[in-house]
Amino acid sequence: MPHRISRRRAIQAGAVGTLGYLFTGPAASLGRVYGAADRIRVAGIGVGGKGSSDIEQAAKVMDVVALCDIDGDRLSKQAKIWPSAKTYFDYRQLLDAIGKEIDAVTVSTADHSHAPASIRAMQMGKHVYCQKPLTHTVHEARVMRETATKYGVCTQMGNQGSALNGLRRAVELVRGGTLGAVKEAHVWTNRPAHYWKQSPDITARPKDTPSIPKHVHWDEWIGPAAVRPYNRAYHPHDWRGYWEFGTGALGDMACHTTNMAFRAMNLDAPSAVLAEAGEINPETYPAWAHIQYIFPARGDQPGCTLHWYEGKRDGKKVLPPEELLAKLLKPGEKLVDSGSILVGEKGTLFSPNDYGAQFRLTPEKDFAGIQTTKPEKAPAGTDGNEDMYQKKEWADAIRAGKPAIAASNFDFAARLTETMLLGNIAVRFAGTRLDWDAAKLVFPNSPAATKLVSKEYRKGFELFG
Repeated sequence: MPHRISRRRAIQAGAVGTLGYLFTGPAASLGRVYGAADRIRVAGIGVGGKGSSDIEQAAKVMDVVALCDIDGDRLSKQAKIWPSAKTYFDYRQLLDAIGKEIDAVTVSTADHSHAPASIRAMQMGKHVYCQKPLTHTVHEARVMRETATKYGVCTQMGNQGSALNGLRRAVELVRGGTLGAVKEAHVWTNRPAHYWKQSPDITARPKDTPSIPKHVHWDEWIGPAAVRPYNRAYHPHDWRGYWEFGTGALGDMACHTTNMAFRAMNLDAPSAVLAEAGEINPETYPAWAHIQYIFPARGDQPGCTLHWYEGKRDGKKVLPPEELLAKLLKPGEKLVDSGSILVGEKGTLFSPNDYGAQFRLTPEKDFAGIQTTKPEKAPAGTDGNEDMYQKKEWADAIRAGKPAIAASNFDFAARLTETMLLGNIAVRFAGTRLDWDAAKLVFPNSPAATKLVSKEYRKGFELFG
């Protein structure tokens, strides 16, 4: 059994809200001040898969000076594109060796390594672009937000819809009262079917222990998790379906698909969360889930509920109520695989889109003449390459020294992630309403659920290196 950092250090009852006792060093940013001709120097941590496009896009607005990946084949491929970049298999070695030579990092690892890598970088004053979901645990999301604030760095989470004009217009309309008070939202996804394996196809840890391929640096991939034998079931792709490494369908897609609703409804921490779900096993996420996030009143906005639907139950997709869908779908129209619905007192917003960037308002006769494609008061985004726009927006924030320029900076992104990941705790206690105390990061009515808010870390991969 590897040495693990104690849970007491990771989360202390009644004291977790500030986490200030865990930080050392100056509160001001340690980054450079940029002249017109100065280039931002970036390192890529995780440069295969989604990480390849992340570093390639960052390279259009920054200089790539270092690359890191536990997979030697992926690393070599990227090194051919940037032959002058220094290469590493371990992000800790990268930060220790050339921390003074970089200004920013992209983090596109498996979910369980997002926070350890990002927090180390931010503690060194480095600006961070981190893929969704921002973290593996609720506690990590809180620490990510507070670390970014503490060190004054510019951050961005990779939920690309944040950059789209359509999403920004939807947020603007709902906040402006177009739908009246919104008391419920429904969000569904096409995950995990056909994207990775988890329950019911996989319900136990693989028993075979093949040799580790020469190009795979397994210890570095395991990172903060407890050591287990290598198996292709985890790397390079299906780790998403395992509790220990991924965050399931909720982690993969909720930061995309609930993003518009979360912003538009001015949501923050829920007061409670409850779920119904498929059979739970110790290794992989359930085959299906319906999660309810219950939010208190916010100013003059009433309390509301956000419903999340994933997977298949008895061979049928878990979806919003049929009577609601019947009111929204036109004759002959089929429900899309992923989308969202906001139900207000004056009307309903229906988005057949992962990002909520394309939508229609119903009854349509009541909203005739309202344009739905571009914000009229909020800052404009893009209608094109939203992924690239996010990198540009992040770079603009760094140059200006203004973290708020990045629309999905960690102050917002961590709140979204923190809330969504509560659902992965709720499914383990299906049928039980879990009351949530966000200030203390505890479920007052469930000490057992509170234990899942944080986790332990293998020695050398702690959050605070």
